[in-house]
Amino acid sequence: MWSEGAHRSFAAQTPAEVLEADLATLALELAQWGTTESGTLRWLDAPPAAMLSAARELLRRLGLLNKLNQVTERGKEVAGWPMHPRLALMLLEAADRGESKLGARLAALLSERDVIRASGERDTDILTRLDVLDEKVPIGVVVDRVSLSRVRKSASIFEGRLSDRPIDESRTAIDAAGLLAYAYPDRIGRRRSSGDGRYLLANGRGAAFRGADRFARSEFIVTLDLDDRDREARILLAATLDRSVLDQIAGHRMKRESEVVWSSTEDVVIARHILRLDELVIEEKTLSSIPPDKAIPAIITGIRVMGLSVLPWDHEARSFCARVELARRYQLSRADQWPSFDETSLMRSLEDWLSPWLEGVTRRSHCSRVPLMDALRFRLGDRAVRELDELMPTHLTVPTGSRIRIDYEDDLAPCASMRMQEVFGLTSTPRIGGDIVPVTFKLLSPAQRPLQITSDLESFWRNAYTEVRKDMRGRYPRHYWPEDPLQAEPTRRVRPRS
Repeated sequence: MWSEGAHRSFAAQTPAEVLEADLATLALELAQWGTTESGTLRWLDAPPAAMLSAARELLRRLGLLNKLNQVTERGKEVAGWPMHPRLALMLLEAADRGESKLGARLAALLSERDVIRASGERDTDILTRLDVLDEKVPIGVVVDRVSLSRVRKSASIFEGRLSDRPIDESRTAIDAAGLLAYAYPDRIGRRRSSGDGRYLLANGRGAAFRGADRFARSEFIVTLDLDDRDREARILLAATLDRSVLDQIAGHRMKRESEVVWSSTEDVVIARHILRLDELVIEEKTLSSIPPDKAIPAIITGIRVMGLSVLPWDHEARSFCARVELARRYQLSRADQWPSFDETSLMRSLEDWLSPWLEGVTRRSHCSRVPLMDALRFRLGDRAVRELDELMPTHLTVPTGSRIRIDYEDDLAPCASMRMQEVFGLTSTPRIGGDIVPVTFKLLSPAQRPLQITSDLESFWRNAYTEVRKDMRGRYPRHYWPEDPLQAEPTRRVRPRS
């Protein structure tokens, strides 16, 4: 039936269904048995814990389980229907509201194969399927007559099962989208601000229509079928949802709250009142004033998003961090007890060392005025800063009296650059860190180009200087190139004063 090569590529057996299937029905059945922990049962193949947890979360959203994962009265009703809990709940809600026929037709459409044959761009509107059931077939739609017959039969069966159920006069009538939102509360979506057919769903997932779609400009939708293989799911079937209907079916689950957050689109801290449905912001109102105690955590979030580079890093600040890290690396004095100043550690501990200096900082442009050096010294502490200045000084003094900056950011750090004439008479390379760490010298020509890079000055004078002197005397005859650099007078000038 297939080649030997293909046979070798096959899995040994088909994976157990419980490892891949939607576990909502199983989770409801377990709750009916009184089993809240699946691990207490013996399984041929245990259901994946994450998938079972997600199924229980869905059932709680549907009102079929309580917070203890115990079945509710509504859950017991739903469990008596041989279909997915979503659709059974929708049928019961439809019957209670006097919409049994509509609920039965929707459940049948979602239970059976699509009544519309795929041809070109897929029609994503569930209402088109309802029109097909009424023989109102839009132009260009090709109907699958076999599937249509099955849907009509299923709808008749569902409606028949609901015929004896009394209407709850306290419940108002509702449209198709409203009934579907009862069954798919986690898939209620609001259009993103980009307005290109992309939506955020109540479960936090992103979803989008592919290509031009008449739904793409709808503010709210409920999605019924998704291809979620990509990072952003593709919407295959949906219905538009009016805001008034959304309030009617989900208003009791919406929460009003105030929050102060970082806006990555505007690079600013914003305060707002919001109405939220799970992960979905239904409406929001921006506030003019921001409580200071709430603004600082938000701007810290912003700095983490933008990166440490948004702070006013100059040479002094970068060098400070490099000096600390070098002292820690050599374990000088008590430096091994100092906090790390590498980027990862600084980012992780922003709340500890940067918060006191962020008052009034609420947008990206404000970050440039943060007193960064004060914050870095604060993180290290006054005593350790004094020790750092002793162990890892910012400058060293050469024989001419010049104070030369020590570079701690160079790959050869610590290193210092100076004209060779300034260190005549210096017998050995200076050391810092309690006479432990040698300073690498970059000895420069009159043109400020490196003639020698060394951390062993004594060896350079003894061995390599003679060749350097020969070359430099020819190139720069006006400059001072003594035979014995150890006995020569150091100078900042072309030649020493006579």
